[in-house]
Amino acid sequence: MATGVLQRVSGGLGRAKSGALSAGQLAVWGRGVATSSCRNREDSWFKSLFVRKVDPRKDAHSNLLTKNEESNLYKIQFHNVKPELFCHLIEDVLPSIHADKYYPCELVGTWNTWYGEQDQAVHLWRYRGGYPALTEVMNKLRQNKEFTAYRKERGKMLLSRRNQLLLEFSFWNEPVPRTGPNVYELRSYQLRPGTMIEWGNYWARAVRYRQQNREAVGGFFSQIGNLYMVHHLWAYKDLQSREDTRNAVWQQEGWHEVVYYTVPLIQYMDSRIMIPTKASPLQ
Repeated sequence: MATGVLQRVSGGLGRAKSGALSAGQLAVWGRGVATSSCRNREDSWFKSLFVRKVDPRKDAHSNLLTKNEESNLYKIQFHNVKPELFCHLIEDVLPSIHADKYYPCELVGTWNTWYGEQDQAVHLWRYRGGYPALTEVMNKLRQNKEFTAYRKERGKMLLSRRNQLLLEFSFWNEPVPRTGPNVYELRSYQLRPGTMIEWGNYWARAVRYRQQNREAVGGFFSQIGNLYMVHHLWAYKDLQSREDTRNAVWQQEGWHEVVYYTVPLIQYMDSRIMIPTKASPLQ
């Protein structure tokens, strides 16, 4: 709009200098330019009233992406520790909670980080029954003297810790115990807010490309903690098997398209190679 006005002003002034326009004609022409400019601004403001409205979502993405017939809640814990005695401590206590039917929870896996953030223990718990099961377990553990003593000893070895509450994607495998030996990779993705549904749509197809060697263990997204965080858990016989498996998937038609469209959804990503402890059901 500004360019058109300048062109008309320039043309009008040029004609005025050459004598083509009288003073009166130039005044009339100037009022016309001003009126046209004002009308364009009014049209722009009027059109802004009819900008397309975003359709309201009918359900939370957590309900759209999870297995609705189940209500499993997961908790992942990251403990940065003084490593000397920590493994022995958890091997005495965590399996007993896992095996006790009094607690509606299961230890899915427990690992030490091999490559990635060093001196870190990672634990993954499943609560069948969702938030009520989590609350029940927490209340019962407060009365467990063995667990209270474990927490006291654990505090002496901790440098820092954090956790997240997660739901599992409906299209991923549910983690089940495995025999070993295996190495595990936890790939964590911080997504851009508002992109979780799009991520799920692409990975519902992508995970099918990653089943040939049974490497897909579980896929989760955060509900409490760092939000819009996704975790993919993979199992490999060793690091060379990991390399071969990841290279082979590029030969499958459609994989490159998934990568092309999902990479822009990521703000940052992280990878840990982990070794299961003796207490881990995932070996």
